[in-house]
Amino acid sequence: MKIKIGKYPSRLTSTMYEKHMNNKYGFNQWPDKGDFADYYMEAVDKLYQDVYNFFNRIWFDRRKQKVSVTIDPQDTWSMDSTLSHIILPMLIQLKETKHGSPHVDDVDVPKRLKSTSAKAIENANDTDEFHHDRWEYVLDEMIWAFEQKCRDDWLEDYYDYGEDETGAFGLRLIRADEKGRKAHQKRMSNGFKLFGKYYEGLWD
Repeated sequence: MKIKIGKYPSRLTSTMYEKHMNNKYGFNQWPDKGDFADYYMEAVDKLYQDVYNFFNRIWFDRRKQKVSVTIDPQDTWSMDSTLSHIILPMLIQLKETKHGSPHVDDVDVPKRLKSTSAKAIENANDTDEFHHDRWEYVLDEMIWAFEQKCRDDWLEDYYDYGEDETGAFGLRLIRADEKGRKAHQKRMSNGFKLFGKYYEGLWD
């Protein structure tokens, strides 16, 4: 398998007015009505953006993200394992660099993180105190599941083999933790289910 994905196409964007307002009033703390300097900067910013949009239309908006994917036959022999080696590092990076959190249903998190366990919010548009914690939990469960999938030997945590005391050729099973194995598999399956359910929430 060979994968090469280029950067997203960029556009020329004027940030003159945004920088002016943030420097003057604080990040996104802009007043409903500004003074003359604010209106002047907004007009200049719009003029710059109109010029930028001309070049965006004739060049920047015509570019497309470059994506090249080559799949070899062996990549689909165990496709679930192959994809795990790609998904896992992406999930880890997403957790480290994310700047927001999507909505996560209470049914997918422990009781301590449910919205019903949080303090009441004052505004209906606000998020509760556990909003980001729920997404952290879901990401951790996804990451754990794919970490286990990348392991070829996780089943060995629940089975031990020893030499056959009868002298017969081969090994015999001396320990089997079926309850532990089933719990492990259940958690893995839930992690994969969460990955599918929140697939469109995997953004930075």
